[in-house]
Amino acid sequence: MKVGIDMGAAMTAGATGASAMLDLEELLATRLLVQGNSGSGKSHLLRRLIEQSARWVQQAVIDPEGDFVTLAERFGHIVVNADEHSEAALQSVAARVRQHRVSVVLNLEGLDADMQMRHAAAFLGGLFDADRDHWYPMLVVVDEAQLFAPSAAGEVSDEARKVSLGAMTNLMCRGRKRGLAGVIATQRLAKLAKNVAAEASNFLMGRTFLDIDMARAADLLGMERRTAEMFRDLERGHFIALGPAISRRPLPLRIGAVETQGRAGSPKLMPLPDTPLEDARELIFKPGEPEPPRLPARRPSTSASADLLAQLSRPRPLPVEPENEGAAPALPMEEPETPEQAAERKAAYEAILREVLADPEAPYRSIAVLYQDFLVRCRTQGVRGELLELPAFRRKLAAARAGAGDGTEENPAWAKATQVAATLPEDIQVVFLLLARAALDHLPCPSDAEVARACGSRSRGRARRLLTYMEQRGFVATRSGLGNTRSIALPALGWETALGDPNADPNADDGSEGPEDGGLFATA
Repeated sequence: MKVGIDMGAAMTAGATGASAMLDLEELLATRLLVQGNSGSGKSHLLRRLIEQSARWVQQAVIDPEGDFVTLAERFGHIVVNADEHSEAALQSVAARVRQHRVSVVLNLEGLDADMQMRHAAAFLGGLFDADRDHWYPMLVVVDEAQLFAPSAAGEVSDEARKVSLGAMTNLMCRGRKRGLAGVIATQRLAKLAKNVAAEASNFLMGRTFLDIDMARAADLLGMERRTAEMFRDLERGHFIALGPAISRRPLPLRIGAVETQGRAGSPKLMPLPDTPLEDARELIFKPGEPEPPRLPARRPSTSASADLLAQLSRPRPLPVEPENEGAAPALPMEEPETPEQAAERKAAYEAILREVLADPEAPYRSIAVLYQDFLVRCRTQGVRGELLELPAFRRKLAAARAGAGDGTEENPAWAKATQVAATLPEDIQVVFLLLARAALDHLPCPSDAEVARACGSRSRGRARRLLTYMEQRGFVATRSGLGNTRSIALPALGWETALGDPNADPNADDGSEGPEDGGLFATA
């Protein structure tokens, strides 16, 4: 069935005002790429396409800014708030979306860039991996696609970038046979991964100003480069279209009106409030009542490898003696461990964990890999490593990366810090413990490089984002000092670090020091 979607008015000399129709069935087979600078009307174009095709095809919108949630009331889209679901839950939601043919908007608003990439990848993976019986046609609209398929590594983690880029590549390269038609919008083609952009056969190019972007847009549309400057003069909402779904020749068009509006809208000028100077000063500098820190429940791990290692690490159940006389004799039951043996095993755990973390690359490996290395070393030394299960190993590893060691666990103050840390999201627990250790020992505030290394990254930018995230949610409070120094307070504990340089580079700290050097297992 051929369905034409009215995208607006064609602006050619011979057909000014005529409707620019888009063949929806052809679009499902050939995909669409939209480019335009911020403010060129990309979101308006996507909204027009979604509204006009809502009654004909199932839709899924990947919305990083929460701009398309207004479609729900008018067109019946279900809004899926990503911050309320784990990655595994989003995969299940996506599978049921395809099964029941429901149009949805995945709202990623409120998540940082790293988590947006992970949650979007999980949702797209659920759509892609749906059962063959549920491969119904679906339009998958991704706004700001350069966030999920960047052309170069940024300040997000390599793991998040890898899974997100893989999901976007599957959507654009392999999604057609599964009924998925990608519609992606980006501010610049240079920001978008080439293997994602290259799979689109339809293009809508809006206003852009950089010479390289104008030249690439002209090349994609088969236009001469001397005419590329026309993209600089396009008005808001005006695009040049080309592709089998809309026009075989470059077609200027003006996008038509839409029935719904984004929540933010375009900024409008308005007069400043007429507030006296003294009143304004009081409003700004008046101290507010301190709010209690919000401690969200920790999200359970969704790593398949971590779950598998947890199952493998559980001790085998002890054999039960048979009640029947003719049954085979039971294996001898192990004797209970004495306090001395437990202390020896604990000391062996500390020594083996030192060996694991002595590797300079250990801070940047996943917990599952480190735990596997720990179990292997335990077996080679005749120590029952399986008695330290994965959750306990994770806590011990976080404490070790934070600088805690022998004797610290018996400190009641440190026990309180670990209890508070256990209520935080898993990826920031080690940062909280690192700050708690510095505050407990009245040490200078850890630098951005130390925070990044503690959370398994080399990116200082990621460390700064984590600290900002923690401060916005009341986990920490930062105070600036003289000479570009800072201290960080922990409201839940009532502790504060000494002033320290955030730009310090502890390059001598490679993770291989012993207790005498004040390394990972230095005593309190």
